[in-house]
Amino acid sequence: MNDLRQLRHFVALAEHGHFARAAEAVNLSQPALSRSIQALEASLGCSLLDRGPRQISLTAHGRLVLEHARRLLDGNRALRSAVTQLDNLDSGELRLGAGPYPAARLVPRALGRFASRHPGVRVQLSLENWHSLHQRLLDDAIELFVADIRELADDPLLDITPLRRHPGTLFCRPGHPLLARRRVLLSDLAGYALAGTQLPVEVAQAVGTLSGNRNPLGIECDNFMVLKALVAESDVISMAPWDVVAEDVRTGRLAVLEIPQGGETSSAYGVVSHAARSLSPAARVVRELLLEEDERFADDVALRS
Repeated sequence: MNDLRQLRHFVALAEHGHFARAAEAVNLSQPALSRSIQALEASLGCSLLDRGPRQISLTAHGRLVLEHARRLLDGNRALRSAVTQLDNLDSGELRLGAGPYPAARLVPRALGRFASRHPGVRVQLSLENWHSLHQRLLDDAIELFVADIRELADDPLLDITPLRRHPGTLFCRPGHPLLARRRVLLSDLAGYALAGTQLPVEVAQAVGTLSGNRNPLGIECDNFMVLKALVAESDVISMAPWDVVAEDVRTGRLAVLEIPQGGETSSAYGVVSHAARSLSPAARVVRELLLEEDERFADDVALRS
């Protein structure tokens, strides 16, 4: 087993692409960093770097070692954090992820409660789509995530707890031209760009009926706050589960577009962790808070009418 310090030095060098900058990042002199990398190469019996006059690049062996080094370092960090948290939650680190829609309401509420109870635990939250979060979980870069689970349900490596479903909603700015019409038809939507996050196949097929297009999104963005700002400042139409726009609709910041016919969609959030890994104390607490917050939200679809 190689020294984790050598792997940490190698990861820093790969990320910075330059010995001087990497040495500064890991608090070593440049000669000491060079010796550490050479020792790692000697122990592995291969060259990890192509050394140029101004910067370095990774060899094929280097790219392979980098992938495994990151996984080992993430696992070591998770182990140390779990041991630190075993007796109390006054310190340590928690890494988790969230998809665009859970990150807009559910996750901030749960994390706010967690931080109030355990301010000493450092939390790192990654906001990505379910594909990226799935891979980060399997690489031990995060302990759990909340995201769409439609395309993850059959993975035996995952422990998935489904959350309540919320109906899909088309929304726009309050002054949108379509709101002046007594009845909005599917054909009326063709004149306006449709924006949204990356869609699971099932949802993309349903939403495709709105435009008759296999790729219904004119604008794709996995940051829901950006999507809301875009809708508020233009005639772009977007979609989201009801729970993440309910408050904005109540306060008049956004408006719902009622379409009498079209593809019916709903959310499919779930809390996902690795089936073969025990959650750290902090991750267990956050998981329970997520489930509590999920139960708290009133499914008040009647407000849409």
